[in-house]
Amino acid sequence: MEEKKNERPHSISWRDRAEGVVTGVTDVLSFDENTVVLQTGQGMLTVKGKDLHIGRLELSQGEVKMRGSVESILYSGSNPAKKGSLIRRMFQ
Repeated sequence: MEEKKNERPHSISWRDRAEGVVTGVTDVLSFDENTVVLQTGQGMLTVKGKDLHIGRLELSQGEVKMRGSVESILYSGSNPAKKGSLIRRMFQ
């Protein structure tokens, strides 16, 4: 059986380490002025920095706009497209 994917495309666009947009966001797991943790279609995304603020949050559109001084952006967790055993993926 083929699974239907309703995931939105995921992208990150950042300008001058000061402001950016993340698309394909399904949930905001936590945020404060030093860390923003987002769930995306590609896994959990952690943005670390200083004076981080969420300027606009539109989960219905899957988009988060942020500003602040970004120090790192890190993915954790697996890419959902790669879940399942190797054998299962080979014969899909």
